[in-house]
Amino acid sequence: MPLDPSFAGHTYPTSEVYEVGRAKIREFAESIGDDHPMYRDPAAAQAAGHPDVIAPPTFPIILFSHYSMADIINDPELGVDYGRLVHGDMGFQYARPVRAGDRLTVTTRIATIDVRMGNSFLNLDALIDTEDGERVVTATAQLVIRAEDA
Repeated sequence: MPLDPSFAGHTYPTSEVYEVGRAKIREFAESIGDDHPMYRDPAAAQAAGHPDVIAPPTFPIILFSHYSMADIINDPELGVDYGRLVHGDMGFQYARPVRAGDRLTVTTRIATIDVRMGNSFLNLDALIDTEDGERVVTATAQLVIRAEDA
């Protein structure tokens, strides 16, 4: 059954705090094969004007996957069938880089739900802020929940 478009605009409660550590940044950079020194060496990051090492641009996928995906998958009223879910698109709009020492929260908002030929196109915004309310990045994603007869 397609998702109900009236869920557009629904916002989930803000997540718990996720503390970004140097080790997590290094591990993520290693996992994607990026050896940029600003992801590993505080002196290199500081020479570029950052207070500590910074994260690769796709690092917020960790927060999106852990918090935003959990919000929608665990919402029985929304009714997402995880077995039919396909990740369609992802983007990041930065206010500043994610850096070691950041204490971040995620607020997930359903931007739109479009239904085409029985397939639901679920567009999400994950607002990633410091615990003090500074916007760091907005992650946007489109998830497709395939029709049952697909």
